[in-house]
Amino acid sequence: MFVASAFAASAQDAAEATHSETGVASDGAHEAGFPPFDSSTFPSQILWLAITFGLFYLFLKRVVLPRIGGILEVRRDRIAQDLDQAARMKEEADEAVAAYEQDLADARKKANVIGQEARDAAKAEADAERREIEKQLDAKLDEAEKRIASIKETAMKDVGTIAEDTAASIVQELVGGRLDKTAAKAAVKSVKQ
Repeated sequence: MFVASAFAASAQDAAEATHSETGVASDGAHEAGFPPFDSSTFPSQILWLAITFGLFYLFLKRVVLPRIGGILEVRRDRIAQDLDQAARMKEEADEAVAAYEQDLADARKKANVIGQEARDAAKAEADAERREIEKQLDAKLDEAEKRIASIKETAMKDVGTIAEDTAASIVQELVGGRLDKTAAKAAVKSVKQ
């Protein structure tokens, strides 16, 4: 058997190494090197290498690789779900932005309509107020014209009387005689026309 002879050889080498380190003389018949480099142990080393490699391969194939594959599958599914959710959320956000922009456009239209109505109402109110003030001013203007006309008529009546008195005074001063009132009236009327 390979294992037993290799083990025996390595035990003998260990004993010799112990004796040489402690200063005990060895029989010197067998001086072996490092056991993995000893060509007499190659067959057993290759056998244990094949067995260990096979067991390690089976362990990786049956235990480690399925777990890693499962983890990768879970991560891939999670990433796919996250991407789907992100796409849905992006669509929802796009819809929300579109709805917001539509609401904003509607609000602007309503604000423009309200502003236009307010301008129209203010303009109509200002026009009505202006017309009312114009009516009041026209009434005051008519009243002022009537007063001016009555004052003018009164003044003109007084002018005639004043002119008659003035003409009589001038004639009296210049001529030294007295002017008859009817003659003064007739002279003033002839000048007015």
